[in-house]
Amino acid sequence: MFGVPFSSNLAATGNEGRRGSQLSRGLNRSGSFIVSFAMRILTSNLFALLFLGAFAGVFYVWSSLEERLERHKRGFTVPVGGSFYPKLPVDLSAKTFRTLLAVPAAHRTQIKAHNGSSHDHVNGDKRSARGGSLELDSPLKGGIFWSTWLEDLVPVGFTEEYARAWRDRARASRVVKLEPGCGRVSNQLATFSDGSKACVRYGINADQVQGETLTYYLACLLGIPNLPPLVLSQMNSYGEQWGEVRARIEALQWSEHTVVSLAQWVSNLSGVVTPAPLRPDRSGLHPELRNKTTAELVGLVQWSDLILFDYLSANFDRLVSNLFSLQWDARIMERDTNNLLKTPRGDLVFIDNEAGLVHGFRVLGMWEQYHQTVLSSVCVFREKTVQRVAELHRRRDVSRRLLELYRESEPLAGKLGFLSEEHATILQDRIDRVYKHILRCKEKYVEV
Repeated sequence: MFGVPFSSNLAATGNEGRRGSQLSRGLNRSGSFIVSFAMRILTSNLFALLFLGAFAGVFYVWSSLEERLERHKRGFTVPVGGSFYPKLPVDLSAKTFRTLLAVPAAHRTQIKAHNGSSHDHVNGDKRSARGGSLELDSPLKGGIFWSTWLEDLVPVGFTEEYARAWRDRARASRVVKLEPGCGRVSNQLATFSDGSKACVRYGINADQVQGETLTYYLACLLGIPNLPPLVLSQMNSYGEQWGEVRARIEALQWSEHTVVSLAQWVSNLSGVVTPAPLRPDRSGLHPELRNKTTAELVGLVQWSDLILFDYLSANFDRLVSNLFSLQWDARIMERDTNNLLKTPRGDLVFIDNEAGLVHGFRVLGMWEQYHQTVLSSVCVFREKTVQRVAELHRRRDVSRRLLELYRESEPLAGKLGFLSEEHATILQDRIDRVYKHILRCKEKYVEV
C-alpha cells in the first residue's frame, strides 16, 4: 500500500534519493541488529532467572526433606533386628564387639560444616579453616569446660529411649544360637530370633555380672551414653527364651537359674590407642590445647568422660591396666586400650565393664595409685557430667539413686543384688574426690 509512492519519490530525487535510501536501509538494519541483540540478552537473563528459581525451589524442598529425616533419626526409631546398621556383615574377629553408637545425620552435617578440612587445627582462641575464612570460638568455655559448639559435634550415643526399647525387645526375644565371639570362653555371642545379637556374660563369679550391670546403670545416672544397652536374664534351658539352645547350654555346663547379662552387639568396631596428651610422657589433658583437629577434640571430649567414669567405678581393666603394664612394656600406650572400641565415625564404646564397682572396689588397694595418676591427668570436662557429679556430691545419695534406677529399670535386680554398705560408702567417697579434683582445676585455670 505504501510501496508505489515511495518508489516514485526515489526516481524523482536521483542520486541523492538513492543515497538517502541506502542510508535509511543501513539504519534499519542497525536498529534491527540492536533490537535482536537486546532480545537475546533479555532471553538469556530470563532463562538464567528461571534456572535459579527452579534450583532454589529444589534446594528448599530437599532441605525440608533432609530436616525431616534428621528429626526422624533423632527419635532413634529401633529397626527390626535391633541394629542401626542391620546390613553390616557379621565379623567375629577380636576387634568385633556388641555395640554401636548412633550418630544422627545432624551431627555428621555439623562435623562437615565445622571441619572443612581434615587439617584444620585449633590454635589459641580461634580455629581457621584452611583456604577459607571460617573461624570458630575456643574449644573451651569457663576455663575448664568443653565449648558448646564442640559438644554439639560429639555423637549422642545410646539415648535413653533407644536403650529402653532395646532392653524390652531383648527380654522378650528367643535365643536361637550361642557361639564364641565375646571374649573369654565363658561368654557367648547370642543370636536372637529376629537376627540381632547380644553378648551373654556368664560370670566366673557373681561379681562380674553384678559389676558390669551396676556400672552400666552408673553410666545412665551420670548421663554418659557410651555403654551399650544391657539387660539381665535368668538361665532356664526349658523356658521360652533359652529352650532352643538347651543342648549348647548343657555343653557349656551353665547352671540353671543363674542370672546372666546380655549386652547389645554389632560388628565393624575397631581398637583405640590412648591419645598423646594422656600418655605418661605428656602433660595431660589440660586447658592449654594446641594444634588439635576437630576430630581429635571430639575424641578427647569422650576421653574426659571415660577417665572420670573409670575412676568412679574403680575400673582397672582399661587405661589403668595399660599404665600398670608400662613397667615391662614401654610401648603399651601405643597399642589398643583394653575394653575400648570405636565406630568408623569415632564414637568411643566402653565395653566389658565387669571390673567396675564390685570387684574394682574389692581390689582397690592394689590399683588406687594408678587411678589417682590417671584422674590427675585431666582438667577439662564435659559440663553436664560435672553438673551431675556436683549434684551427687551435694546430695550425698549416689548409692540410693543408683539403687532406685537399677530397680526401676531391671526386673531381676533383686535376684542379682546390689552394692554392699561398704562399697556404697566407697562410691560416695569417689564422687566427693572427683568433685574436689574439679574444684582444684577451677582454682588453677579459671581466671577470677
